[in-house]
Amino acid sequence: MIDGHPLVDAHVHAARLPTLRPAWREWAEEFGSGHRWQDVYDADGTIIPERLDACFEAEGVDVALLLAEYSPKATGVQPIEDLLPLVKCNPRRFRPIANINPHLHYPVDAELERQLAYGAAALKLHPVHGGFWISDPMLYPAYQVCREAGIPVVVHCGTSSFPGSANKYADPTPVDDVLRDFPDLTFVLAHGGRGWWYDAAAFLALSRENVWIELSGLPPRRLPDYYAGHPLGRLARKFIFGTDWPGVPGVARNARAVTAALDLDEETAALVHGGNALKVYAGLEAG
Repeated sequence: MIDGHPLVDAHVHAARLPTLRPAWREWAEEFGSGHRWQDVYDADGTIIPERLDACFEAEGVDVALLLAEYSPKATGVQPIEDLLPLVKCNPRRFRPIANINPHLHYPVDAELERQLAYGAAALKLHPVHGGFWISDPMLYPAYQVCREAGIPVVVHCGTSSFPGSANKYADPTPVDDVLRDFPDLTFVLAHGGRGWWYDAAAFLALSRENVWIELSGLPPRRLPDYYAGHPLGRLARKFIFGTDWPGVPGVARNARAVTAALDLDEETAALVHGGNALKVYAGLEAG
């Protein structure tokens, strides 16, 4: 809980260090310099579940969504199986998010169903690190699985500085193409159009009931500038809090900074910090 309401961190990278490229470690040390995230790891670079649980407990986090990623050209491969000891430690706090890469996984629907069997609350697509458009028909079988399972699709919609990234694929506008064919599918735009696409992300979120903006990797104080020209009070009600942990000064600190930067009323702050995530992601419980 934070300030009397649930706190969900919808974007957490709880990866084993040996699976990651050196650039990831450099990113985490630069942007996570405000806290001792390294303390949750053992000498071999594996997270000690009880330490991570205590870390998020201290930050007031009720639910943390843990990201798998299969991006060998960019950050490496962080399989969903590596997240399972964390989920087992505290299944109420920790939930995995599935990830597929159509250049690695075939058939994509079978791989997604395999990962969903581990209790994944969503599917995450990383077109920037994987090198694909989210409107590519080869992903449509996975979208059908998501629709039938009632889980959202989280899409990385923002620039990435990691070597091997292809930032043209961060454009969120292909979401509109997918929604033409899957109008009832829910999309979460992770990083909210970071770089050149804030307006497109905001337009999608405001015009589509089933499109949301997730705030990971965005400095809270800059949010009014990023979404200037849009009705910020209405847009904020479509925001989902996420940090990009460990690349963040602190979870609770960031959550309160979002409230301050957007001058949120109590009801909207509760939605942003946890209420929206509890509605959008599958099977979450808080408190």
